Amino acid sequence: MFELPPLPYAEDALEPHISARTLSFHHGKHHKAYVDKTNELIEGTALEKLSLIDLIREVAKDKGKQVLFNNAAQIWNHDFYWHSMSPKGGGAPKDPLAQQIERDFGSVEKFKEAFKAKAIGQFGSGYCWLVLGANGKLAVTTTANAETPIVDTNQAPLLTTDVWEHSYYLDYQNKRPAYLDAFLDHLVNWEFAAANFEAARAEAA
Repeated sequence: MFELPPLPYAEDALEPHISARTLSFHHGKHHKAYVDKTNELIEGTALEKLSLIDLIREVAKDKGKQVLFNNAAQIWNHDFYWHSMSPKGGGAPKDPLAQQIERDFGSVEKFKEAFKAKAIGQFGSGYCWLVLGANGKLAVTTTANAETPIVDTNQAPLLTTDVWEHSYYLDYQNKRPAYLDAFLDHLVNWEFAAANFEAARAEAA
């Protein structure tokens, strides 16, 4: 059975860019609800013995288990999102991730432009991701609703931002671009992305 993963920082640690009130609702209500529903759906079944990632991959293609997939994937997506931010975030990545970004996007600024454009363009709810593809190149991609790149083993997620409205509406109302500016300029956790980048390259080697 799964437990709600704790935030990697205090609820007020991301202020003024994301308020403690937003994190209280987003983590303590939304994220917790996904954990509770997943546990309810797997209790007493063989699925409760699986790790979270194995569970997500097991039910991803089963339309009869769409509700379970949605809730389990949202546990993982949210925990990854929390770690994609840091109270000391923003700025620019360091090598070797910085070199790879410059190689694949032209510059860090062009990456930010591409990431922001994709995130704004995601209609409705979902996530925007920086991923490392099986071809060794970085890419920006989006997923709708609870979809997640961990289902596709050809993509290794490095960081994400949540563009469901509940992730930013209390602080930014309908101004998704302003929320994304705050994420990229002040919150993005490049150390987390770099660690995921190194792990993905090591696994591919």
